[in-house]
Amino acid sequence: MRLARLPARAVPALLALALGSGLLLCATPPAEAQRAAAGPPDWPCVQRLIPELAWGTLWTGPSLDDLEQRWWEDEEVGRVARFAMARDTPPEEALARVRDFVASLDDDEAEARLTLLFAGLFELTGRQRGRAIDAVRQASRAQVARLDTISAMVDELEALRADEGASPEEIERLSDALFWEQRTFQMRQQTLPAMCEQPYLLEETLSRMVRLIMERMPQR
Repeated sequence: MRLARLPARAVPALLALALGSGLLLCATPPAEAQRAAAGPPDWPCVQRLIPELAWGTLWTGPSLDDLEQRWWEDEEVGRVARFAMARDTPPEEALARVRDFVASLDDDEAEARLTLLFAGLFELTGRQRGRAIDAVRQASRAQVARLDTISAMVDELEALRADEGASPEEIERLSDALFWEQRTFQMRQQTLPAMCEQPYLLEETLSRMVRLIMERMPQR
């Protein structure tokens, strides 16, 4: 059984919708589309793009600029930070590991070592966030390129159909190729919302761990 094919005449509408909404083909409300449009051309997400986090927005403890030790030089801190931020570590297990480490510290060492732990979690989160943002922007650029390909294929197909001497086999071949290109575009488009969520899920996990740390930090 053949899959239903989107008619070539419908493709211009697909192109206009995709380009006019910043590649947001997810029934995005107008207000959210405006928020997304405020970002770079290759940022298709409703969420506002924040390329890098600033540690001062999350942390009220000692300045990271004044650290006398790098976080990975404390072997236990390094192990906790890497485990908590590993891609295959479930968020609740990451929180439990941080909670256990926080509870294990003596009062006289808590401030220094918790500051190191925050520095490690912040740096590793930043790396993962950066990769996630790059992946979204690359996917967005690939979708724009795919739209250009679809548009060119539509023009070619319409020209063939208007040519009385065109081969039916060639028309069928190009029609099939266009269908699969459209199908690929639509499938890739459906993955974008989940990709857009990733940087913000990382921020949320970091924020939850920071709250655990701050509960143990001495009051200033």
